[in-house]
Amino acid sequence: MNIKKSILLVLLLSIATLFSGCDKKEELKAKAEVLKVGMELAYPPFEMSDKAGNPSGVSVDFAKALGKSMNKEVVIENIAWDGLIPSLKTGKIDLIISSMTITQERKKSIDFSVPYAQSSLAILANNKSGVNSITDLNQKGKTIAVKKGSTGHVFAKDNLKEAEILVFDKEAACVLEVVQGKADGFIYDQLTIYKNYAKNKETTVALLQSFQKDFEYWGVALKQNSPLKAQVDAFITQAKKDGTFDEFAKTHLTEAKKTFDELNVPFFF
Repeated sequence: MNIKKSILLVLLLSIATLFSGCDKKEELKAKAEVLKVGMELAYPPFEMSDKAGNPSGVSVDFAKALGKSMNKEVVIENIAWDGLIPSLKTGKIDLIISSMTITQERKKSIDFSVPYAQSSLAILANNKSGVNSITDLNQKGKTIAVKKGSTGHVFAKDNLKEAEILVFDKEAACVLEVVQGKADGFIYDQLTIYKNYAKNKETTVALLQSFQKDFEYWGVALKQNSPLKAQVDAFITQAKKDGTFDEFAKTHLTEAKKTFDELNVPFFF
């Protein structure tokens, strides 16, 4: 190879390397401008799909407002509940906004933002079960439906030793067990219990008063030591002060808030 060809080859390689470096920078820039939010779109009115199949609900509005405050385009990733934390840990998503309760067990492997909502467990009971309290449910011969991995599942496993516990992957399956009288009660958060009672008033009763010592708190889940945490915390703190969360409630939770107020049950926000 003569000297001219060698020089030309070096120049071509340098140009290729330069453009390759530019491409990588553009790719990293594009990734930095996108906020991938994981949620299971199966929990209306917080996480759901509208008639056109687009993500909607309180958590979707929350994610979009958060993304706007960070100057990032939000991409919603619909992921089954059991896959949310693994997806976060492997970097498939940047954070989780999916009505996820902050627990000590989860904090062993992921971080959480400051709380943005509070909730408590409640009971959807079959109206012929004779169940009027958590004590009535924790009896031999009683059957409890729980969603796998939920805090209701954990509570029942740890505290309701006398009853039989049936574990299901989907909320709808738990509700169906109660409606059909195959389970005496379904333990889940208050809003879900209220919502399913409203759909099944002929066969169920909603026991919304809390039977737990403390509230459960929902937070945005992030990878451990995520650089996004400070921005997420700052947004939540400001949104609580400026009425942003109140607007979410007005849009999606008007009837539920009215019922909670009538029963003197503390509301989410």
